[in-house]
Amino acid sequence: MAHRQRTPTDPDATGGRAVKTCSSCGRRIEWRAKWANNWDSVKYCSAACRAHGVSATDLRLEETIVTLLSARATDATICPSDAAKEVGGEGWRELMEPARRAARRMVARGELQITQGGAVVDPSTAKGPIRLRRVR
Repeated sequence: MAHRQRTPTDPDATGGRAVKTCSSCGRRIEWRAKWANNWDSVKYCSAACRAHGVSATDLRLEETIVTLLSARATDATICPSDAAKEVGGEGWRELMEPARRAARRMVARGELQITQGGAVVDPSTAKGPIRLRRVR
């Protein structure tokens, strides 16, 4: 018989561990056995995120998202490309993934919601076009 892997829907899948989000990309950090002894100090989901960290551009994108949302109606949304265009100018396309990372970090802090088709979605699993809005 094959080994059955636990899924996040199992009630004891977290084993009492706190749910964490990556400090760089904002995605949910999946617990790994090799982190059992130092789970409390884990900040990044991967070596790539640890190497990237959070740059000054990432912080500018977060500030720009807040500024763009505050300039609009309370129930309005923006696209991450709006922030990327504001910060990056002509080279805005290369800032699209950093803008999405900034939005996921803001969701993890409770400052923002990510929607698709008007419904709030999990930022760790959202694929395709997303919209950003204030927390309601």
